[in-house]
Amino acid sequence: MFPIFDITPILFQTLAMVFLEPQILQLFLVVLAIVALQYYRMGKAKERMFGLKPRSPWRDVLIATGFGLVGGIMASYIMVFVGLTLSGSGLIYLWPLAILLMLIDARFLCFAYAGGILALSSLIFGWPKISVPQILGLVAILHFIEAFLIWVSGHLGAMPVFIKNAQGKVVGGFALQKFWPIPLTVMVVIGQTSIPAGGISMPDWWPLIKGDLGSNVDNMIYSLMPVVAGLGYGDLAAARSPKQKGKISAVLLALYSVILLVLAVLADRQPFIGIIAALFSPLGHELLIYLGRRMEAGKSIYSTTSEGVKILDVVPGYPAWQAGIRSGDVILEVNGMAVGSRQGLEFALGVYNKVQITYYSQAAKQVYREGIDYGAKEMLGLLPVPEGNEEVFMELSTNGPLRRWLNNRFTRDRK
Repeated sequence: MFPIFDITPILFQTLAMVFLEPQILQLFLVVLAIVALQYYRMGKAKERMFGLKPRSPWRDVLIATGFGLVGGIMASYIMVFVGLTLSGSGLIYLWPLAILLMLIDARFLCFAYAGGILALSSLIFGWPKISVPQILGLVAILHFIEAFLIWVSGHLGAMPVFIKNAQGKVVGGFALQKFWPIPLTVMVVIGQTSIPAGGISMPDWWPLIKGDLGSNVDNMIYSLMPVVAGLGYGDLAAARSPKQKGKISAVLLALYSVILLVLAVLADRQPFIGIIAALFSPLGHELLIYLGRRMEAGKSIYSTTSEGVKILDVVPGYPAWQAGIRSGDVILEVNGMAVGSRQGLEFALGVYNKVQITYYSQAAKQVYREGIDYGAKEMLGLLPVPEGNEEVFMELSTNGPLRRWLNNRFTRDRK
């Protein structure tokens, strides 16, 4: 039986070192600053959409840190359960290669691509000297934690955007962007002994991934080490709500990570499976992206309706939010006057300081009438869906600087 109760005190003591050791704490604060910068940028983008002053990003950072801590604890338990160690994991190569790949396309920053390339290079050319099961197991576990974080919080703080669909019409949608600082613990091999040593006794089947340790694994002495990581998630919701899209993405990503982890464990026993696992790491991730795009290729639920004005987003705390209006609802009348366009809605709201809004609730599937009293300079906090002919919209491109430079160079040469 796996000694989870014996491991727990040591795991939490090691995890606490992230906040107690000055050098590790500094690294955690750097990751936290990067996360805060991302949320600040998202706030500025939302300001451009609503014309409202963005709130402080620290609330979002605090929430992300809380979720990241839970994810880090989960990752630590899974890594110990699998027997994943830093020895032979290729972590020293993962970050540099991922950053180089990001110059081509931003989505290649994900370890699924760098891990797969390093594993294939090691199997085919013998360089770098890494444990293929270890590196792919690491990729799988990090993606499983990302799937959990997407499930519980991927939809929070979704940013409204205007996008152009396949028919060239500008419609509404939500950019799902989340960033989590992840404090976690990993195992390291600190020595070897030929006599029974103290510590925690592990079951006979452990570890699931032996890596380069081979038959010597029973004589190894392990310790836990605090590590800081960061995870990010980016997606688009147009054909379904942010929460629905987040749940679907989380399930698909969890399935991908479980398959990759199983392949990594099998590759530890049958080396030829390492080729399959190394190919599945990037190609399976590309399949996830393809499926995600196909899901959003259909009709946007955030487009104009034949009756009334559909709302793309509502700012929490503002009068419209307090009146119960939510994303996807349709405003039918203002003070008894029917509204059928964004301009008509803006005109009707600009005439009165106290209005009675009749709207259809998408969630309750019924019509409500609410009175709203707001000052002359106060905003309702409503963002209607685009009407299809807006000139400002978000370009859906993840091209990195190198690809953009090559595209511009190619365009100039053709001219």
